[in-house]
Amino acid sequence: MSGAARSTWSVRARRGSVWAVTAALAVGGGAASGCKAQAAGSGPVHVTKTSISPAPEEKQERSSVSNGTPKKTHEPPTKKPAPPKPAAPVDRVLLANGSQGGQVRELQARLRKLKLFDRNPTGYYGSVTTASVRGFQRQQGMGASGSLTSSAWSALRARTSPPSHDELYPPTTLPLDDPDPRCLTGRALCVSKKSRSLAWYVNGQLVSAMDVRFGSAYTPTREGEFGVAFKSRHHVSTIYHTPMPYALFFSGGQAIHYSSDFAARGYSGASHGCVNVRDKKKIAALFAQVKKGDKVVVYK
Repeated sequence: MSGAARSTWSVRARRGSVWAVTAALAVGGGAASGCKAQAAGSGPVHVTKTSISPAPEEKQERSSVSNGTPKKTHEPPTKKPAPPKPAAPVDRVLLANGSQGGQVRELQARLRKLKLFDRNPTGYYGSVTTASVRGFQRQQGMGASGSLTSSAWSALRARTSPPSHDELYPPTTLPLDDPDPRCLTGRALCVSKKSRSLAWYVNGQLVSAMDVRFGSAYTPTREGEFGVAFKSRHHVSTIYHTPMPYALFFSGGQAIHYSSDFAARGYSGASHGCVNVRDKKKIAALFAQVKKGDKVVVYK
């Protein structure tokens, strides 16, 4: 086209760049923008590479992708759940009616310190111990079940000192009461109906003690001061035809002796007037020490 401006643009996108092709303008005898004009078809076309910055939208898209993995956006921190509250301790039953053993003995000794158990420890959890535990639970504002729970045991231990060996293993079921004055001179077998005990004194010193039981209302054990009349190691009653081992006769047919019935049945039974002993080892040791003529005092 002679005397007219001719331009040709070719745009090609490759990897984010645009190639711009600019053709020279051929104008007869003229120039454009201070550049030397070149006639059409008279020479090579000069090509320049122009970089185009990506649009803001493209920058945002590129910044959100790294190696093909989307970047994490800023999210509010997740609130961790509160840890579960610890469960309340279970108040377990440690001992109850029918239990027996060393812990029962300690329980009874501690209750005795608080004057809630009116006898010596036996190691057996029966009706008396149940009533004593119930009394302690009421004092502490606990449920008065009568069974020893872990909370009641902790409260009892906090309020009492550890019992001594003598407090845990006393010689008799009931505490010995004050001896009759007649028992405090010479050699005396001091028999108390009140504490249901026999205490062996020599010149006012306690040598040994043991549980005893007496005759029933129909065959009562006589009271007073007596002397040992005679001893019979393997005696058998001529009236009732029952064994009377380690017999120490003090008033007619009445004697202090071992009773297997007492050992088996406890205080649910009674004698025919004799003083029954249930600990065979203790009466055997006493039988070996006592002499004919030694004093026997039976009192209430």
